[in-house]
Amino acid sequence: MGAAAPRGHRHRARHRERAGLDRAQESRQPAAVKPLVIAHRGASSVELENSLAAFRAAAGLGADGVELDVHSTLDGEIVVHHDPSVLGLPIAQARARDLAGVPLANGEPIPTLAQALDVLGTLRVFVEVKGLDSRWDDRLLATLDRGPNPAGYAVHSFLQPVIRRLGQKRPTLQRGILSEVRSPSAKQLLEDAGAQTLWPEQSTIDERLLQAVHGLGATLIAWTVDNPSDMERFVRWGVDGICTNHPERARRVVDAARAA
Repeated sequence: MGAAAPRGHRHRARHRERAGLDRAQESRQPAAVKPLVIAHRGASSVELENSLAAFRAAAGLGADGVELDVHSTLDGEIVVHHDPSVLGLPIAQARARDLAGVPLANGEPIPTLAQALDVLGTLRVFVEVKGLDSRWDDRLLATLDRGPNPAGYAVHSFLQPVIRRLGQKRPTLQRGILSEVRSPSAKQLLEDAGAQTLWPEQSTIDERLLQAVHGLGATLIAWTVDNPSDMERFVRWGVDGICTNHPERARRVVDAARAA
């Protein structure tokens, strides 16, 4: 047998094993030029957030991917909506048919995840799980499997138990953990959730955090970044993704940096 690996290398190897980020899994991820431009709730600066119209507009504004929010209904439909209630009715206590007739402010129906994936086609999709009863974990996973670009889908959440649960059921699924406060340990956050991607709120990001995340073999997506000067700084630092309400701004910044 060869010599033992240095302590730091063993540390990173253990993290990769816990988070499921091994070489085989990395090789299956679609190639991408950093950073990805991710449209927050679709093209929400020009269309109603989390609507099919916002999702249709995202690609035309230069997005590589879209972030959207989901909840499960009482009868297991996975619907796209940010808030936990619709017109005072908790989504978790509603049946799909109860929501089907409720129009969004733009007149469209509340989309299901399946409908959103179909509209988004080959774009990357980052699904923020807002609420998911464990009974419907497999329903969510099956919906992702049936979409037009399963290799380009990932889930993330503030809810560590949900992300860990989904990882146990589908180790190959890319998983992220959201954070809106400075954490003393990116490693702990990622390991506790069994995640490969840290989604920190933009004001909590510095180069030290980014280096720590990359040192663990993980990735970092900044949210929600709308100021071009902030985008330029994050591109310079080497973040892996920028989640923004203005994908057209991020596209210009990323393309300019690439051309420089």
